[in-house]
Amino acid sequence: MVNYQVIVFDFETTGLSPDYGDRSIEIGAVLIENNEIVDSFQSLMNPGFRISSFIESYTGISNSMVAAAPPCETVMEEFATFIGGRPLVAHNASFDKRFLDSEFDLISRARNNSMACSMLASRRIYPNAPNHQLGTLVRYCDIETDGTFHRALADAQMTGHLWISMISHIKDVFGVQHVSFELMQKLTKISKAKAPSFLKKMSRKH
Repeated sequence: MVNYQVIVFDFETTGLSPDYGDRSIEIGAVLIENNEIVDSFQSLMNPGFRISSFIESYTGISNSMVAAAPPCETVMEEFATFIGGRPLVAHNASFDKRFLDSEFDLISRARNNSMACSMLASRRIYPNAPNHQLGTLVRYCDIETDGTFHRALADAQMTGHLWISMISHIKDVFGVQHVSFELMQKLTKISKAKAPSFLKKMSRKH
């Protein structure tokens, strides 16, 4: 029986905000079904201008790589087909959401997908972690990694495994049998102090 499907995605970009003219240069995503990664999507994309040496160094994505890549508009049409109407997850989702909505706007699409932030969820589920950056949580949760960070598919895969780890933690520690996407969304919107009592309450409902 399928509980629910979730798309976990990550952008690499030319800068911090589309409001300043920044564009996406790579998208990576994984499809989670029944708490297993069952499919993936990845593509570099050409923003139509040169990227800075800082971004080249930070991501390992060079100007020659993006010059050979399809334009953002082509990739985002393909990504829209991949995600369909499924709910979306990203780490520090406010960042990725801005770029997703901006890129969709440029191809005259509107995002109707619900979104949740794995970073906000992790602050409530793993309050004792040293911090809630993706790399720290990967080590904290003993998630396997090849050491690649700041590449879209690698980060999406690690975030996907973190999402699965958090769901397992809620089931094991709080006894919630069915951890829905909606439950995870609600969890991100309540205070960290109230998270344990919220999850205990959920265990009585599920």
